[in-house]
Amino acid sequence: MSEQDVSKMSFEQALGELETIVADLEKGDVALEQSIKIYERGEALKAHCETLLKAAEEKVEKIRLSADGKATGTEALDPQ
Repeated sequence: MSEQDVSKMSFEQALGELETIVADLEKGDVALEQSIKIYERGEALKAHCETLLKAAEEKVEKIRLSADGKATGTEALDPQ
């Protein structure tokens, strides 16, 4: 397991490590002390992934609708 700073990980890196942690915990063959340690790291990874997803969602375009409900184009969800 990597000891890389979670806050510096990309979404893909964090998710990959989180998937590994979940798989290890599901196997049930990890010692209790190690289970606690990797569970805590998993929580940090999960929070980081949620933060990155929220940031990405804020950049997604929203669809502009005309008065009759038809799509007329897109605009930034959070124009900057």
